[in-house]
Amino acid sequence: MKPINIKERTPIWIALSDFYLDTELQDSDFRYIARTILESPYTFEEIKNINIYEVFPVLQINLLQPAGEWAGFNEKWLVEVITTRLEAKSSIDNTVVDIQYKKYGWMQEDYWVRLESIYHEIREK
Repeated sequence: MKPINIKERTPIWIALSDFYLDTELQDSDFRYIARTILESPYTFEEIKNINIYEVFPVLQINLLQPAGEWAGFNEKWLVEVITTRLEAKSSIDNTVVDIQYKKYGWMQEDYWVRLESIYHEIREK
C-alpha cells in the first residue's frame, strides 16, 4: 500500500468534514465538496473510501452528540487527528470501521446521493 499524500488528502478531508456538522447542508455546500473532489487526483469511489476509512472514524461521533459542532471543524486539528489515527492504525481497524459504518453510514446516504448528482453535473460541463 502506497503512503498517503497528506497534501493531496487535506482538501478532501476538510470538504468531507462538512458531512459531519450538526447542520443541514445547502446546495452551495455540495457544489464546494464536488469541486474539491474534481480538483483532486481521486475518483468518486476513492473519495467514498477516504470518507469511510479516514474521515468517518474521526468525526462520526459529532453526529451522535445532542449539540454537535455546527460551525466547522478546526482544519489543523482535523488533519492532525486523521493523520495520527492513520499512523497508529492496526490491521483490525478497517473491520471495526466497516461495522460502525454499517451501523451509522445511513446518516449520510442522502448526502452522498446529492453529492454524486452535483459532482456529475459539474463534471459534464
